[in-house]
Formats: sequence, structure tokens, C-alpha cells
Amino acid sequence: MSTLSDLLAENTGLPGEAADHLQTVVAEWQLLADLSFADFLLWVPVSAEHQPDGGDFVCVAHARPTTAPTAHPEDVVGTRFTVDEHPQLAKAMREVKICREEDPHWYRDLPMRREAVPVSFGGEVIAVLSRETNLAAPRVPSPLEIAYLGSAGDLCQMIVDGTFPPAGGNQTDTHTSPRVGDGLVRLDQAGTVVFASPNGLSAYHRMGHESDLVGQRLAPLTRSLIRDPFDATEVSHRIIEALDGKPSTRTEADSKRGAVVLFRALPLRPAGQPAGALVLVRDVTEVKRRDRALMSKDATIREIHHRVKNNLQTVAALLRLQSRRTTSEEARLALGESVRRVSSIAMVHEALSISVDERVDLDKLLDNVLPMVGEVATAESQVGLTRKGSFGVVVAEIATPLVMVLAELVQNAIEHAFPQGRPGKVELIVERSARWLDILIRDNGRGLPSGFSLERSDGLGLQIVRTLVESELRGSLSLRQVRTDEAGNRVPGTEAALRIPLSRRL
Repeated sequence: MSTLSDLLAENTGLPGEAADHLQTVVAEWQLLADLSFADFLLWVPVSAEHQPDGGDFVCVAHARPTTAPTAHPEDVVGTRFTVDEHPQLAKAMREVKICREEDPHWYRDLPMRREAVPVSFGGEVIAVLSRETNLAAPRVPSPLEIAYLGSAGDLCQMIVDGTFPPAGGNQTDTHTSPRVGDGLVRLDQAGTVVFASPNGLSAYHRMGHESDLVGQRLAPLTRSLIRDPFDATEVSHRIIEALDGKPSTRTEADSKRGAVVLFRALPLRPAGQPAGALVLVRDVTEVKRRDRALMSKDATIREIHHRVKNNLQTVAALLRLQSRRTTSEEARLALGESVRRVSSIAMVHEALSISVDERVDLDKLLDNVLPMVGEVATAESQVGLTRKGSFGVVVAEIATPLVMVLAELVQNAIEHAFPQGRPGKVELIVERSARWLDILIRDNGRGLPSGFSLERSDGLGLQIVRTLVESELRGSLSLRQVRTDEAGNRVPGTEAALRIPLSRRL
């Protein structure tokens, strides 16, 4: 079964940021499916590179509701539609608005209502959500259904606006946050409860609130029910922030009666207009008791990373001490390089020690590692080091070898391109797509020596790089001497081109 990343890479030319946004949409859309009582299908236009004729849409993901019968019992991921077969998809992309079919659509003797919701990112429509409701089982309107559908409509409009899901959302937090069926509370613009689902009301009863929630100001009420003053302030603050239009993360708190409850507040601002907030709640008292062993395991893994980091820092300190005592300049340089390599690995483990899902923000990590490399290599030179583009978040199995490879290549560029303290610059340029991480390490130095061959190079640094790229990263590396600038002029220097596959490892 192909993953979303694989399907996007195989059918589109979306840049990495757009593909990451669709990943976030899929992480959030079970909320939409449950509120809408409908299936959600994610459609992307097939790029001209993958289909010269153009015009087709391919389904790359599918979510079924837990609150209603599905409209698609079969798997539809990978299905292709032409514009004629589903004209609302192209219309939604073109008009940048939610498009609804006037008449029910019949699919395998099943009547359904189809709506197309354009997904906006960076001011452009990059995909379309199809909201497909099974009409075979008639539903009687109720306060719950009206509240759910109204909330779903607001969130769908925010997808069109490009404000939901919010930028920089934590997918791990999304996966562990409360869901619609756990408990939902709808607030108006003033923070007053206008609807509470039965499970939402039950969660507050467990916390100690005996009466109905409708008409209550939720933030001060919740604050009064939580045991710890800091947690009480935190939860009420998250609710108020959502009313102000700011997204919030999952929060956990213990009530004065001993119940453990998860909270997540979502702002509702369709078309930029404040419409209140949604508060999802879940009573996890029993779950917390059962999951303490698993939580302890996660904490143990992070503690192991922390101790490995401490041990590596101790090794680096010993090597540094030894380099100060040696009288051989060659030995001192070799020990200095070893210190840098060990310190780079230690920084990766430090990042993993605070990660909850074995994923690393490479941009933050490299912002710490690369200056250290520059300081070591440019003690007697004037070489500037800059980075363009974003690496994003990668899994641990990529992070450690990739940081090592980049540190070695940057070190090589600084040391060998600018002899005798000559000033210059080294650029680290990265471009991320759904399938690849393409990296260039470019300098304006003296270039490669005559007859240089990457395969025959016996330098330890390049040997480490080749081994890690081929065996750990399963990527490719090339070194080029002559290149041209944007105007087509030949410029001096060397360019190392690194390509790392990302699909199946995000």
C-alpha cells in the first residue's frame, strides 16, 4: 500500500512545504469526517510530467466517519477521475470556493451528496477535498447534528482560507488529542457554551461540574475544576487563545475529583470572521492508569538518548584534552576532527532526547552544528557560511548520518577551497519535495585539484561521506568543479550535490 508521500511524489510536482501541509490536513481530517457525518477524499491534480494530456485528478487519501455509515466501503485511494467525471474538483480549484452538486450523485446504487473543498496553501490551491455523504440512511436533524455540521462548515471554509490546519502544527499532538466522539463543546465569540455533546458533558461531570454546560463561560468554569493552579491557568488560557483566533496544542489536567482530562481548543474563524471555538475533551482517567508502562518506556528511550549524549560529550572532552597535550600538529588536527564528529553525533542525540516521536527538526539542529564546524575550520580564515531553504523534520534514521555527511562536506569546503586564510563563502542550499531532499554545498574557492576522483579519494572525511550516503542514506553524491551563475557566466569553486530519498521514511 503506497503512503501519501509516495502518491504525491508519483503524481505531482508539489514542493516539500505543500506536501507537508497535505500531511497535516490528513492528520486533522478525522475531525472533519466525524463532524460532517461524511467521507473525505483528498484529490490532487496529476502534473503534466506524470500525464502529458493533463486534466485528471487522483485520490491520494481517504477518511471514513465514525459517526455515520461510509459512502465508500471499498478502498478508493489511487482512483483517477477526469474533469468530466467529477467537474466540481476543477471548479473548486478554479473558483477557490466550496462547490456542491445540485443533485445527488449515484455511486454503485448508493445516493451521495458530493462537495468539493479547495485546499489552500501559500496563496495557491494545491489540492481538493471531496466531502461525500451517504444519503441512503436518512438522518433526523437534532441539536447535535446541527452543531456538528455547523462546526464542520466553519472548518472547511478555513481550509479554503488556508488557516486550517494552522502552520507548524504538531502531528504527534494531533494523533493523541481528543476526538469528536470523546466529547465536544461549542463556544460562541464570548466564550459561552452554546452546545455540549453527551460525552463532553460527562467529562465535565467527572471533573465535578454537576449541572448543564450550556450558558456557562467555559474558561473560568474549567479553571475552577482543575486541581493544580498552573494547569488550571494553562487550560483556561488555551481556551481564551482559541477565542482570539490562536491555535493551541493538547493539554492534560487533573481535576479536583481525581479525573484526568485532555483538552484541545480550536479557533473558528471562517473567512477571517470570529465564530467562537471548539473545545474537544476526553476523560482519560482509566487510560492513564493502563498506559503508565508505555509512557515509562517512551521516557526511558529519551533518557537513553540523553545519556548517550552525555557520554559522547565526555568522549569529546577527553579527545580535546588529549589534543592540547600532544606535540604533533598532525595528531592535533586529527583529534580536533574527531572532536567535531563526536560532538555532531552528540547534538543529534540531544535533539532526540527531547523528541516524543523519534523525529528531528534538522533546521534547528544544523543551526547549532554548522557554526561549530565553521569555528573549528576557520580559526585563521575569513569564510562565511550561509544556509538557504528548509530541511524540515526527518526521522532519526536519517538525521544522524545526514548531519555527519553535511558537517564533513562543509568542513572539506572550508579547509580545502580557501588556502592560507583566503576569504570566501560556503553556501548550503536545500530543496525538499515529497520524494527527495536535494542539497548543494557550494563554495567560491579554488576548485578541485587536477585529476580528482571522488571514488579514488583516500581522505578520511570523504570516505566517511561515501559510506554514509550509500549505506545509511541510500542516496547519491557528486562533486562538480565548473558551474555557471544565474547570468550563465562560469564561476570558480566546487559544488557537492547530495540527493536523499524521503519517501517511506517520513
